[in-house]
Amino acid sequence: MKKLILALGLGGSMAFFAACSTAGTAPGMLYTGNTTPGTATSASGSSKEGTATCKNILGLVALGDCSIDTAAKAGGITQIKSADAKNFGILGLYSTTTVVVKGN
Repeated sequence: MKKLILALGLGGSMAFFAACSTAGTAPGMLYTGNTTPGTATSASGSSKEGTATCKNILGLVALGDCSIDTAAKAGGITQIKSADAKNFGILGLYSTTTVVVKGN
């Protein structure tokens, strides 16, 4: 009986805290690995690419600067064509969001 209560408590805790460290707009409870579209402009071509990453640990600690501005500066981009986000998360314990900016 104790094992059953422990298993139910652990399962309930995992379900409750699953959203504490989720990545992206379609987070999975066990694993998230997706790319979400961001913005696009009428700028022609995209010869450069820049990235910026944020990390989240247990939903308690969030680190990094994953802004479009930071990604553009990292790639030396002055004219942005598109910005997308790549999301990764595992068990709601650790997640990252990487903004990818393309332009000239």
